[in-house]
Amino acid sequence: MTKLVTFGTRFASSARQFLRKLKRHPMQLTMTGEYAVRAMTHVASLPKDAIVQIPNISREWDIPEKFLRKIIAKLTKGGLLLSHRGAGGGVSLARAARKITLLDVIELVEGPLALNKCLINPRFCRRTNSCAVHVVWCEAQTAMRCILNSRTLAELTAPQ
Repeated sequence: MTKLVTFGTRFASSARQFLRKLKRHPMQLTMTGEYAVRAMTHVASLPKDAIVQIPNISREWDIPEKFLRKIIAKLTKGGLLLSHRGAGGGVSLARAARKITLLDVIELVEGPLALNKCLINPRFCRRTNSCAVHVVWCEAQTAMRCILNSRTLAELTAPQ
């Protein structure tokens, strides 16, 4: 009984600390992820095979151009955008907007999404098998990934 109470007290204390940190540093995308989504929705909103110049995306979406160029390079290297050089060059979608999900975009620039470090690698936490909250983290992460994977750029850019 004492072990259970100790675990419960320790868990409650950890939970309070986590919630305090969450108020100061909420889980959120980095600006890289946010800007990548903005840029991709912009390109996806254009007619099929349209080429858009990076400065145009930068102005339209208030993204610093130098930073956007780095993001575009990742999106191009990752196979979501095509780069077109020369006069009238720019970027276009590498595949149909209906085949690119928000999860594709976010994970390409952010890396794998994880709500907690134990979900990235079980070696981060020795309590993974006995932690009651681990199951909740897994469920929440699965739900988040499912939602992001269910929304395509075509859906997001379709006329309302």
